[in-house]
Amino acid sequence: MRYISTRGQAPALNFEDVLLAGLASDGGLYVPENLPRFTQEEIASWAGLPYHELAFKVMRPFVTGSIPDADFKKILEETYGVFAHSAVAPLRQLGSNEWVLELFHGPTLAFKDFALQLLGRLLDYVLAKRNERVVIMGATSGDTGSAAIEGCKACDNVDIFIMHPHNRVSEVQRRQMTTIFGDNIHNIAIEGNFDDCQEMVKDSFADQGFLKGTRLVAVNSINWARIMAQIVYYFHAALQLGGPARSIAFSVPTGNFGDIFAGYLARNMGLPISQLIVATNRNDILHRFMSGNQYAKDTLHPTLSPSMDIMVSSNFERLLFDLHGRNGAAVAELMASFKQTGAFSVADDRWTEARKLFDSLAVNDEETCATIAEVYAECGELLDPHTAIGVKAARDCRRSLATPMVILGTAHPVKFPEAVEKAGIGAAPALPPHLADLFQRDERCTVLANDLQTVQAFVAAHGNRGKPL
Repeated sequence: MRYISTRGQAPALNFEDVLLAGLASDGGLYVPENLPRFTQEEIASWAGLPYHELAFKVMRPFVTGSIPDADFKKILEETYGVFAHSAVAPLRQLGSNEWVLELFHGPTLAFKDFALQLLGRLLDYVLAKRNERVVIMGATSGDTGSAAIEGCKACDNVDIFIMHPHNRVSEVQRRQMTTIFGDNIHNIAIEGNFDDCQEMVKDSFADQGFLKGTRLVAVNSINWARIMAQIVYYFHAALQLGGPARSIAFSVPTGNFGDIFAGYLARNMGLPISQLIVATNRNDILHRFMSGNQYAKDTLHPTLSPSMDIMVSSNFERLLFDLHGRNGAAVAELMASFKQTGAFSVADDRWTEARKLFDSLAVNDEETCATIAEVYAECGELLDPHTAIGVKAARDCRRSLATPMVILGTAHPVKFPEAVEKAGIGAAPALPPHLADLFQRDERCTVLANDLQTVQAFVAAHGNRGKPL
């Protein structure tokens, strides 16, 4: 399997190299040169497989030539063996033909564990083979950071630096990052917003001289391995609800477009998916594109669903690449224009093509709380604010009541007590046993100015397990 850049100018890489590369050298994102496609009979034969075995079937083509089958099977069994639920991603019914896919049974109670528990193990495997050490530099709007730290804390050849916007993540999210100590773990609170953090990561990948020869690796959803891992649970859900003999619809809470792009890829790999709903909050750049062909920066607003408080969706470029016939030059021109003007539209026929599959909705905080209360009253299920946005979007945008609707349950409600309390339900549920003492644990975090040079100097001074690079 070879991987190419969405902007067409970077060299094609194999899986091992793309895992370590993150962003392509031309500023683009890596995608498979040719997407594997499965027959309906092949997909149907996977019904009933344990999650890690299904993951092997779905992901094996992406790693062929880089990881032997036996090693990959072992990595996957270890990855999903740490999840608290034996089904790994159980389905829970909310209403008539309406289901939540619970993706929060991993160590950090969020869907990011599906990819980042795997990513940490893949990095350890590849780096040990190469006898190489790397620096991870990541930005988080809440859940990616804790999942990345949890997934990589035991990696012998990794120093990890995670930036989050200061005072703009929930207390549980912050503490899940800042209470994990290690010589190779560094939490940075940036005096800015998530997009500022993400921009610094992108700028650091573009010029890595400050690392003095050490390689920079991405854990954000620009890293192909994260998208790859998220494809699996679309197959997992569909197989439990009659797929591939019937099509399934999905509503996906998303800010960076990575989770829903995985669903788009699952469909292109042969899984019958009739509808993908982009569910977002007040920060609605994706909704404005899907509903009106306007992709434009706007003011970033803090909300009760902070993991979607994102102004620019970095993975959206991967969809644009397909919408433009995989023409890297056209995408490079579009993104250059966006960097200059902060906005773009695509040709009407390309936008119309996207609308055949995608619908969207932006949901404000009041509607989010109302949905949490509504679902709790209907069936006793307590939703986190991001999942509630997915439910609201599913109910408002659903094309067919005959098609099973699956909402991706992206986080455990315990992580967002403010939203639960504002919904009028009462106090948030108790933390699970492995996090019961979270609020008593010591924290370690460094607050830095919203300045690229300051951040890069900190990374250079504290890499290599606390020694200057």
